[in-house]
Amino acid sequence: MKYVVLVGDGMGDYPVEALGGKTPLQAANIPMIRKIAAAGEVRMVQTVSDGMLPGSDVANMALLGYDAAKNYTGRAPIEAAGAEIPMKPSDVAFRCNLVTVVDGIMDDYSAGHISTEEGQALIRSVQEKLGREGLTFHPGVQYRHLLVWDGGPAECECMPPHDIADKPANEHLPVGDRQAEIRELMELSKAVFADHPVNRKRIAEGKKPATQIWLWGQGSAMQLETYKSLYGLGGGVVSAVDLLKGLAKLAGLAAPDVEGATGFLDTNYQGKVDAAQAILERDDFAFIHIEAPDECGHMGDAQLKTQAIEEFDSRVVAPVFQWLEDAGEPYTLLLCTDHRTPVALKGHTAEPVPMAVMKGPVGETDAQVAFDENVNNGNAQCMACDWIQQILNASSE
Repeated sequence: MKYVVLVGDGMGDYPVEALGGKTPLQAANIPMIRKIAAAGEVRMVQTVSDGMLPGSDVANMALLGYDAAKNYTGRAPIEAAGAEIPMKPSDVAFRCNLVTVVDGIMDDYSAGHISTEEGQALIRSVQEKLGREGLTFHPGVQYRHLLVWDGGPAECECMPPHDIADKPANEHLPVGDRQAEIRELMELSKAVFADHPVNRKRIAEGKKPATQIWLWGQGSAMQLETYKSLYGLGGGVVSAVDLLKGLAKLAGLAAPDVEGATGFLDTNYQGKVDAAQAILERDDFAFIHIEAPDECGHMGDAQLKTQAIEEFDSRVVAPVFQWLEDAGEPYTLLLCTDHRTPVALKGHTAEPVPMAVMKGPVGETDAQVAFDENVNNGNAQCMACDWIQQILNASSE
């Protein structure tokens, strides 16, 4: 039995006036997703445990079958694992976004989706000016970078920048234990970026500059029981972002680097599909994560989000389904989203989301049913991690 999980990050939403009162999932042309829903079972699932923030970290842990309430320490340490950055027991990792703050307002949590080359140049400058022994800035992908701080403040409350879009930045600065130390690093970064060559070039090209770093998502090193010990399964996770690569490595799964994988609409879809197929040729589990719908939700762009969902359907779901069917072997296909990222809010919510589970091969089928936020009248039928554990446990029986 092959197990394949296909995740369109942040696909869930609310009705949008510009889409005729439909959600992006309802408005999108997604025939393959709806065929899989018709051939399998669709449930509304809860991906975020009570009392936890609806981040992609917690929600994707659920889609891998882990209960974050039992394992979670913070987002940044997961990403550190993905980037293969070692952490001592005394280390605290922080996510370090490059952001654009204009007139005190959080204008862009991604500094205009800055390129990886530009972002890494800026972080190297931050490390040169602000880094010291026990305080190291590590370059990542695009706007997503990390700080590892020996003895750093783990208990301070830090807001994700994507949750405060268009809001006053000063009203959402870190609060609590040792808040002044975190705020100071964020403030000092402004001078590092003020006349940086990367920003001068971006401004000349009409792009948004990175005006400062934003620290959040901190925590100590995290541990997970591996897929091999839980389910007797080997496999891998295909994603552009260190968060998912980190979860893969913590779960004992492969996390291949895909050339041209960006986490946005310009990502290398075919490269991701090819990487998943290579995994399935040698192992039994593959998890493909597509970030673009979530990014478009954070941008507040309903049309672009609808496009991202359609590309997920046509460029990932359809070819993976066809490959599995052509192989002619038993498989279980799980189709899901981790959380809602409503364009009206430009942030995440913890409401239930749809998930479809189909056992194949199914042969020719033209039937379609809804795969959207109105399944079961929008009411959760189970926890996502519980349903996925039930499915994967069958592999070890």
